[in-house]
Amino acid sequence: MKNLSFILWALVAVVALSSCRDHETYADQKKRERAAISDYIQREGIKVISEDEFKAKGYVTDTTKNEFVVFENTGVYMQIVRSGCGEAIKVGETADVLCRFYETNLLTDSLQLSNNVMAYGSFYDKMTVTNSSGSFTASFVSGIMYQVYGSSVPTGWLVPLTYVKVGRPASENDRIAKVRLIVPHDSGHSNAIQYVYPCLYEITYQRGR
Repeated sequence: MKNLSFILWALVAVVALSSCRDHETYADQKKRERAAISDYIQREGIKVISEDEFKAKGYVTDTTKNEFVVFENTGVYMQIVRSGCGEAIKVGETADVLCRFYETNLLTDSLQLSNNVMAYGSFYDKMTVTNSSGSFTASFVSGIMYQVYGSSVPTGWLVPLTYVKVGRPASENDRIAKVRLIVPHDSGHSNAIQYVYPCLYEITYQRGR
């Protein structure tokens, strides 16, 4: 029943978006999306850095300055909160990755979906990830995202995997990778693509057994 409530919650949000977009063009929808992202960045005092700056810093973002790097080719913004423990997913490797997340619709400024609540203490979204020559592909195999949006993983979710380690804690000091993402519709899930809205994510990545 708890899973069903999350699914209904997401569907209600989609219906609301659909009803107010019936007479908008795609160009209008993209303009609205860009405005929502810009408003969020300004409201939260986010310092946007370029990919060149990100590289010069050693592929880290300064959370004390609320830095996000923007990837110009996709429009995805990323903040690495923790780089993680263990190892990155190697070229040629396929691994199960367990995620906890919050998904906020930036057009409605509302939490839309999450598995990061007390009722889901042992519940993760699970995806199978393959690194092919540095390019990542993935499919959800279980979890809330799988139930609501299907097996296709938003490409925005895969961007951090180039820069973080995906392991399992082996000691008290080990912390799993955690990122924040602003994901435009065309790097998002099926509903975001269809209804043209951006999402803010907070996601942790942990290697499956």
